[in-house]
Amino acid sequence: MTHNLKKTFAILLLAIFGSTILYNCEPDPDSLGEQLFINDGVNGNEVSYPIIAYNIDNHDSIRSDASRLISEQNAQGGFTTVGILGAFTENQFGEQKASYITQLRMNEDNFDFTGPNAKVDSVVLVIKSPNYITDSVKAPGAYDRDDYPVGNEKVAVSIDKKTYPVFKYGKIGGKYNSMTVNVHEVTTFLDANNNTFTRSNVNVDTGQLLGTSIFNGNVSTITVTKKSDNTTLFSSNNDFRMKLDKDYFQTKIVDKKGMPELQNTANFTRYFKGIRISVSETDRYLFQFLPDNMELIMYYKYDKTENGTVTRPQTSIKLRLGNGNVHIGQYAYKRIETAAESAINTSNKVDGDPKLFVQGMGGPSVGVKIPSNVIKEVKKLYEKDKAGIVSAKIRIYVDPLSWINKHSTIKDRQLTILQIDNDNKNIPAFTSDLLTGFPLYKLNEEPVYYDFVVTKTMQEIISGKKDDGTTINVNEKEFLINLGSFVRNAGTGALFGAKYTTRAFDMNRMILIGTDKQNANRIQLKVTYGTKK
Repeated sequence: MTHNLKKTFAILLLAIFGSTILYNCEPDPDSLGEQLFINDGVNGNEVSYPIIAYNIDNHDSIRSDASRLISEQNAQGGFTTVGILGAFTENQFGEQKASYITQLRMNEDNFDFTGPNAKVDSVVLVIKSPNYITDSVKAPGAYDRDDYPVGNEKVAVSIDKKTYPVFKYGKIGGKYNSMTVNVHEVTTFLDANNNTFTRSNVNVDTGQLLGTSIFNGNVSTITVTKKSDNTTLFSSNNDFRMKLDKDYFQTKIVDKKGMPELQNTANFTRYFKGIRISVSETDRYLFQFLPDNMELIMYYKYDKTENGTVTRPQTSIKLRLGNGNVHIGQYAYKRIETAAESAINTSNKVDGDPKLFVQGMGGPSVGVKIPSNVIKEVKKLYEKDKAGIVSAKIRIYVDPLSWINKHSTIKDRQLTILQIDNDNKNIPAFTSDLLTGFPLYKLNEEPVYYDFVVTKTMQEIISGKKDDGTTINVNEKEFLINLGSFVRNAGTGALFGAKYTTRAFDMNRMILIGTDKQNANRIQLKVTYGTKK
């Protein structure tokens, strides 16, 4: 009965849509649409076509300013931003170092530091990580301390500390867990109106070293509770904290009280131009942090007079490092004598490249071209045999011989695909499939390959028109593939735009099999079509 129902339904669909329709837009070859058409009223066939794939040199540069370090729009309507710190070296793609540059601002114009004779006690930079491994928590339990400083007093407290390792991309374990984090003052004005300060390969001058600390690969959550009344004296969540030079901030900021340098934001950002956070090592790991959640806290004491008595209470001010400031992910590469360098330098857009190197954070991209002869072959199916395309996909295999990636999981390595709009100055745009609501690709894990959905796109090419009736005449079709994912609204899932992806902070890299005639797993266009019996 099931067979009869399927056959009846298939015949009914054919009667409704006609004999020359492009039968089904469903991208998944296991979809209901294909199951209906194959062996039930139509002949189902899959044919593979060779296509061209080549490496694209992005000159190790990408836009990595505040508008491109976005991972999503959150439920509150704001944006979640992500930055990268660290360094990692391997033999296929070479050395990669990630630093971070940002302006900072006072919370108030012409700040008076609460009272006279302000003196800095300490300055702390707080860096928070979004990705930490919760099932590896170290929680030895709360412990007591009788001399915890609170202002001019020392009180008894209970301290509860939990430590989590951050997610690392690169080398892990032993000596590789620790990196030296440095903070320098920036001496170049970060001009928001200058496009130079939007690119990852930007050069800025630095001056004094403001602080250095060893990051051991962990973030901590700490709660300090006063034992006498159980009030919380201090709390922090999933962060790494490092001390900076208090004398520098005394001279640079506090001693400028009442002077033009602190009068307003414009003056301040030209006077105190920013900070650069970097690491000393060249071969450890990369990790993500939250730029807009960073804090630079300056603790200080001042004179307070009450009833003729002068006291020195302690307070603090947080300098703003997040929204509103110019900030840039700064990335540097050394690829000398690497496989990636060789592949990029010998890239062949006409005949294709046998291996494809794709990397986030400004590394190489992959271009894919469906040549005119393949389009003609598929059109013959439609025009002569009245074939209907059930699904079309671009299949790309990960190269198992030269790239065994142990640094992230398969599902962490996401890709995007855009079509090159040759009628609009070659600007990359969403594929018709993604705009129609189809998934971007299907991932197969053993062996590892990606099936990029181009069903709707091929249907438009073959029929010569879009859904709105617009006539199109495409002789070749080009696509751009990058690491990362498209930025979406966390609530609605809506896409922000073709240029908004996570590529600017995607730590991954992969080697794929390209146009290699000797390899059965070379890149191919696979078309499943149906014809009437």
